[in-house]
Amino acid sequence: MVQRVTGRTKLVGLLGWPTEHSVSPAMQNAAIDAMGLDWCYVPLPVPPEGISQAVSALRALGLVGANVTVPHKQAVLPLVDELSEEARVVGAVNTIILRDGRLFGHNTDVAGFLRALREAGMAASGRAVVLGAGGAARAVVCALRQTASEILILNRTVERAKSLVDEMGEGQVCRVLGATLEAGSLQSALDAACLLVNATSVGMWPYVDSSPWPKDVAYPSEVPLFDLVYNPQETALMRMAREAGARAESGLGMLVHQGAESLRLWSGREPEVCVMRTACLEALEGDG
Repeated sequence: MVQRVTGRTKLVGLLGWPTEHSVSPAMQNAAIDAMGLDWCYVPLPVPPEGISQAVSALRALGLVGANVTVPHKQAVLPLVDELSEEARVVGAVNTIILRDGRLFGHNTDVAGFLRALREAGMAASGRAVVLGAGGAARAVVCALRQTASEILILNRTVERAKSLVDEMGEGQVCRVLGATLEAGSLQSALDAACLLVNATSVGMWPYVDSSPWPKDVAYPSEVPLFDLVYNPQETALMRMAREAGARAESGLGMLVHQGAESLRLWSGREPEVCVMRTACLEALEGDG
């Protein structure tokens, strides 16, 4: 698909560092084209030290808005004029809207994760185990608080996991197990678990042979896995889970649904989710 850009074309951007691996431009431009909008979605690679100037530039250049990805989701919090309740609770922004000269920060990762989880037919009504305590984990924990009875967070640094529990676990039954993914703590965490979510970036392209899972621990066949990584489409962790007989889903569904929610916020219209998913798959196959 080749878009015709004119002097009237409006821009939407992706703030991240790096951005060359992202399939969001292909996904969003396909949906924008299907909606008949004279918009163009462009990657905007911004190093960490430049994020403040980049956010100010959104206003100066009159963009419709922007998505925000690693490593800027928390850094942009104080840079927008107003935060949605979801963004405030999660403590991260992944969508910015420019309206009447003001920048509004939203978080669509929570809705995207929940829709993808339902779409995959994965239940999270009992104990859910989350690997990681970064920006992605924050959205996952916020989402799981709506359905799970217990959330166990495992992270390399236990202080960061405890901080996440303190911020988002109030009124919930949450436990923090282990500073590292050791055999004992992991096996204890997965006892009677109904879901495991990998909210780390371990295994993401180009480090496709990496996994957050300890090599000396067998994957339990009864625990379904939702891996937020979508590139590659099957991570080393997903492959291990499937070989053990467990269900495993990639983060592609979450990517599509959070992107669709962003487009709804920008346009006020309903995007074609199937178009977005197809564009993602084609982009990923092209990268491969």
